[in-house]
Amino acid sequence: MSDLNPAGRYRTLPQGWELATLADVCLQVPKMKPEDEPDEAFTYLDIASIDNRTFRVVSPKSYLGKDAPSRARQKVSSGDTLFSTVRTYLKNIAIVPPELDDAVASTGFCVLHPADEISHRFIFYFVLNDEFVSTLNPLQRGTSYPAVRDADVLSQDIPLPPLPEQHRIVGEIERQFTRLDASIAALKRVQANLKRYRASVLKAACEGKLVPTEAELAHAEGRDYEPADRLLERILAERRARWESQEKRRGKYKEPVVPDTSGLQELPEGWVWATVGQLSSRIEYGTSTKASSVPSGIPVLRMGNIQDGELNFSDLKYLEGDHPETQKTILGHGDLLFNRTNSAELVGKSAVYKDWHLKACFASYLIRVSFLSDISSDYVCTFINSRHGRAYIAQVRSQQVGQANVNGTKLAAMPIPLPPLAEQPRIVAEVERRLSVIQQTEATVEASLTRAERMRQSILKRAFSGKLVPQDPNDEPASVLLGRIRAEREAAAKSLRTSRLPTSRHTLGGSSE
Repeated sequence: MSDLNPAGRYRTLPQGWELATLADVCLQVPKMKPEDEPDEAFTYLDIASIDNRTFRVVSPKSYLGKDAPSRARQKVSSGDTLFSTVRTYLKNIAIVPPELDDAVASTGFCVLHPADEISHRFIFYFVLNDEFVSTLNPLQRGTSYPAVRDADVLSQDIPLPPLPEQHRIVGEIERQFTRLDASIAALKRVQANLKRYRASVLKAACEGKLVPTEAELAHAEGRDYEPADRLLERILAERRARWESQEKRRGKYKEPVVPDTSGLQELPEGWVWATVGQLSSRIEYGTSTKASSVPSGIPVLRMGNIQDGELNFSDLKYLEGDHPETQKTILGHGDLLFNRTNSAELVGKSAVYKDWHLKACFASYLIRVSFLSDISSDYVCTFINSRHGRAYIAQVRSQQVGQANVNGTKLAAMPIPLPPLAEQPRIVAEVERRLSVIQQTEATVEASLTRAERMRQSILKRAFSGKLVPQDPNDEPASVLLGRIRAEREAAAKSLRTSRLPTSRHTLGGSSE
């Protein structure tokens, strides 16, 4: 066993291993200027070319020499490892595949070109190890563009086994990673299936297919029931009565927009189409007052607090409690919050406020909908988050410079398939039951994916501590291998110096005569 190395990272090394640096085992890559050949096409690899989840080059670019980016300066070979020196914690790392041999890489990479007697994939897996990356993170310089230098990367220690063992280690890593990748792929299929199942639950709930309808139960039990059209009449009467009871009402009562049922699906017996405007007592925007991260005053709910149809209170900002606009936007139990502006996939995210213990208000890019009695805000939220609700949002949203928007008027006009009063809580209860099972399964899958990533790092840690495969005493020691590489490098440097020496007195400016 070797003694402690100076840094103390590799306490002892197995027999035949040697502690080196990446500079000891890697060679310089040729520098070039593509613009010297302006009409020649070349393949360019920059940081954006790498997928840092699969650690592969996925988006190489093509340029003519005259259009070459200023950072296109390093000629790479198949098997080279590209290690991004910018924001090292993002792990933009990939090995150059054979089809990209002779491509040109950005100077944003430290290109690791191992000597011929070093396994290229051994180097690649070594720099994928979180322990290696964690030693570089503190060496980054700069704030907006934190980066390390090539010298920082190349000066890092690497525990080097004999070459045959390097190949055995790479083979075992790839065997175990293949099994791990298959497990991860299966878990991700489960995630996708759960997502589809969630969507199908919400869709069935809004089509009267999740629980027996009130009409079906009434017929089976031989009793009467109140259909949703009569419920809607009662709600509309309540809506007008509320307006008439207001002391400061102005102008004429404005009838809510009615649904345009042309093109809408046929509803189950006892259901009726209504609009959000017909079912609500108010639709209004939140406060535009700037919130603070200091936990003082009243929490203000924002788009990020709406997650998977529920409100998450883990990340809150706060407003002064006595501010008039704060008081005006205090939420009531059962208020529905609708995200009105952001990217297209985030517009329409909705959740219902239910926490009496947390007095909160809401931000200006959310819309609050307060519903009349006998309307389940949870049911309406289920519809908005369903495929049907998402389809309406996609149809009516406006788009400006990457920002989608659905205003209060368009939300008020959203058609809602309204079930009878007695049916609404049954639908909501069944949705919650099934979504609870989905959430528990999703949490289990997510935990398994986290364990899989930890296992991947455990495999790498064992590999580079000599514990993944057995050592063979007949292998040539790494010290001999390093000696050969050192001798080859010195011979190459001497040859280069010799080629630069003058060959005659004439070349020195003198005369042989």
